[in-house]
Amino acid sequence: MEVSKSNVSAIPDTYIRRQTLANSERYIVPELKEYEALVLTAKDKINQLEQELYRRVCGQISEEVDRVRKLAKTLAKIDVVCSFAQIAAQNSYVRPVIDDDSNITITSGRHPVVENVLDVGQYVANDVHFDEGDSQIIVLTGPNMAGKSTFIRQVALITLMAQIGSFVPADYARIGIVDRIFTRVGLQDDLATGKSTFMVEMIETASILNQATKKSLLILDEIGRGTSTYDGLSIAKSVIEYIHNSPRLKCKTMFATHYHELTELAETLPNVRNFNVAVVEQGSDVVFLHKIIPGGADRSYGIHVAQLAGMPSAVVKRAWEILDHLEQTDIGFVSRNSVSTFDKGVSQLSLFNGLNEELVAELKEIDVTNLTPMDAITRLYELQQKATGSQ
Repeated sequence: MEVSKSNVSAIPDTYIRRQTLANSERYIVPELKEYEALVLTAKDKINQLEQELYRRVCGQISEEVDRVRKLAKTLAKIDVVCSFAQIAAQNSYVRPVIDDDSNITITSGRHPVVENVLDVGQYVANDVHFDEGDSQIIVLTGPNMAGKSTFIRQVALITLMAQIGSFVPADYARIGIVDRIFTRVGLQDDLATGKSTFMVEMIETASILNQATKKSLLILDEIGRGTSTYDGLSIAKSVIEYIHNSPRLKCKTMFATHYHELTELAETLPNVRNFNVAVVEQGSDVVFLHKIIPGGADRSYGIHVAQLAGMPSAVVKRAWEILDHLEQTDIGFVSRNSVSTFDKGVSQLSLFNGLNEELVAELKEIDVTNLTPMDAITRLYELQQKATGSQ
């Protein structure tokens, strides 16, 4: 309390002077001092009290820790079962039949996540069947954006949901127990360790082939797409053959691909079946039906998808022109029979296959060591003119 110097004489003896100013004095009383001490020490006392209460609660809980753990475990089970029941009722899931054979049969299966982001009844359900006979490996082809990846993921999710005790999004499901579900989907690199997208893909594929067993389920999406056409196709074909022929494997496999040449494997490997995603062409437009049907596809409709994505019309038009030229000349393409009829005894293709034999002979006769630069340019020009004329 601040008191002017003219009134200092009236201050009671119980007031304690704390500060002297030019024209006044400041005082406190014992009661204010007590309140000040309470305020300053309140935070420390609160912390001490909280710690004491916390230690007391921990001590009481530690005496009943076994009962608390059992209660938590029971509540967790109830929570999971209630969640399963709620989702099953809301989305018309069915109880799967679980057995120990190697078959998987799903009728009108649906993707549990994609289905929920679409309007009711909009999702197109599909069937799948695996057995140890002619339906061990499914090679799935079809257009971009038609639903191949969604379908193969759907099979993995339904299998997983069945084995954790959940009802599944299907009209009927009979699931033979699998020991592991291996997936190789998506594209990613690992910059921190210097691994390219293709290297990551190959490492993951190698891990799957080395760890899978006859009881495993393999989901392989676009194996080999991260490299050249010939390399990628060769790797994809050899992976399917290895899974089919290896006594250690022979496991249920879904292999989605744009290498349409792989559909020829069904003619030579008895346990491989072809499926594709149905498409309807309406003039220059394409309608994706998202329905899985037997048989292989021979087109990917990539340019249609580019057009749907908003690619400039000039780019789309030029892409059609280039595609038409490539299809007429087979430049850069692997013929459909080149994979299935590959002769293991032939280690290298002829470098000059299809070229004019006369030009080849002239090239062989040129003595490069005795040519001047001008002679070499002249000779090259002559050969170029002949080659152009032969076309």
